[in-house]
Amino acid sequence: MKKSANKSRRKFINGLGKAAIFGVATPASASFELSKNEAIRTENYSAPYLQNLKEDGVSIMFITQENSLSWVQYGEESCDKKAFTKIDGFIQANNRLNKVQLKGLKPNTNYQYRVVSKPLIKFEPYDQQFGEEIQGEVYHFSTPAATGEAVSCIILNDIHDRPYSFGELLGLNKDFHYDFVALNGDMFDYQSDEQQLIDHLIRPCTSLFASEKPFIMIRGNHETRGRYARQFKDYFDYEGNEYYFSFRQGPVHFIVLDSGEDKEDDHEAYHGMVDFDAFREQQAAWLENELENSAYSTCKYKVVLMHIPPYHSGDWHGTTHCREVFSPIFEKHRIDMVISGHTHRYGIHKANAEHNYPIIIGGGPKTGSRTLIQLDANLERLYIKMLNDQGEVVGENVVKG
Repeated sequence: MKKSANKSRRKFINGLGKAAIFGVATPASASFELSKNEAIRTENYSAPYLQNLKEDGVSIMFITQENSLSWVQYGEESCDKKAFTKIDGFIQANNRLNKVQLKGLKPNTNYQYRVVSKPLIKFEPYDQQFGEEIQGEVYHFSTPAATGEAVSCIILNDIHDRPYSFGELLGLNKDFHYDFVALNGDMFDYQSDEQQLIDHLIRPCTSLFASEKPFIMIRGNHETRGRYARQFKDYFDYEGNEYYFSFRQGPVHFIVLDSGEDKEDDHEAYHGMVDFDAFREQQAAWLENELENSAYSTCKYKVVLMHIPPYHSGDWHGTTHCREVFSPIFEKHRIDMVISGHTHRYGIHKANAEHNYPIIIGGGPKTGSRTLIQLDANLERLYIKMLNDQGEVVGENVVKG
C-alpha cells in the first residue's frame, strides 16, 4: 500500500496530543526535510517502526514514555486482532522498549495497525494499578508476495549522527517506489545511550517512512563503539537475532554481513574487549553454507550488503580481513553485487582482475559527499542508481537477468 510523504506528515500533525507516549507528537523531526539548524527534541519515546517484514509476519517496535503494558491491534479491514509479546509464560509488561511480533499474516496483503499502552503506575506482587489506556495513530503496511517477481529498496550509509540527512536524502527519492530501506552502517559516530538512538535514527525514520515501511539496520564499525554499543541490538529485530542473515524478496537473495571494526582486535582503543576476526570468520563459515542452499542458489540475483567493502577501501585491517574471508566465497558463488559504504567516497567499481563482482560504495556524511542508492530488480534486470545530495545521478550499474 503506497503512502505519500505528505500523507505521512499529516498523520503526525493530526496526532499531536493524541498519544504522546508513543511519540506521535514529534514536531522537531516530523518535517520531511528536517533542517540541520532545528533543535532535536529529547522525549524518551518513539512512534512504532517496522522490522523484519516477511510475507507471513512482521515485528513492530516502539518505545513508550513510561513503563507500561503494551500491545498491538491490527487487521485487514479494521484493527480487530490483538498481539502481545509473550516470554516464558509472561505477557511482557513494566517495560518501555517493545517488540511485538505479528504472525500468521497473509502474503501480498494490506494491513493496518496501532499500538496501545497502559502505564503501570503501581506494580506490587498482588497489587497492579494502571493509568489511562492510550491508543496510537493507525498505520498501514503491506506484506510482500511469497513468490514476487520484483523488489526495490533504498540504501543509505554513513549518516554519522546527522539526523537532518535522512529527510534531505529521502527528499531526492521523488516517485521511486521502495519496499524497504537498508541503513548500511555508520548511522552514528558511536553509541552513547538510548536517547541518541531515538533522536538521531528512530524518530527521523518514523517521521519519514518507518511506521509503514521497514528498515534494516546494518551495523558499521562506528556502531561497535561507545558505552551503549552492546545494547544496540535490542532496538532492532534481526533474523535469528544475529547481525548477519539473509532473506529473499522478489528475485533477489539479499545477504547482510557485519564487517566489524576496521582496526586490529588488539588495538589499544579496544582494551582487549573485542574479537571481530573470529566474528568475521564465523560469518564466513555461515555464508559458505548459506550459499550452498538450493532455496537461495536458485535466486536470480545475489546482493551483499556490508558496511566495509572488501576492496577500494585502503589497507586497514577490517578491509583486508573482509577481503580474505569473504571475497573468495563471493567469487566462488558468483555474487552479483556488493553494496558498501565506509570510505566516504562514492563510486561504482566494476568487476576486474581483483574481484569478479561489482562493488558499489556510497558516499560520506558531509553535504556534497552524501548519496542515496536506489535498487530496482525484476526478472529482466537488477539496476542500481546512485544520486548525490543535489539529486544528480553519479553512478549506475545493471545486471541482466
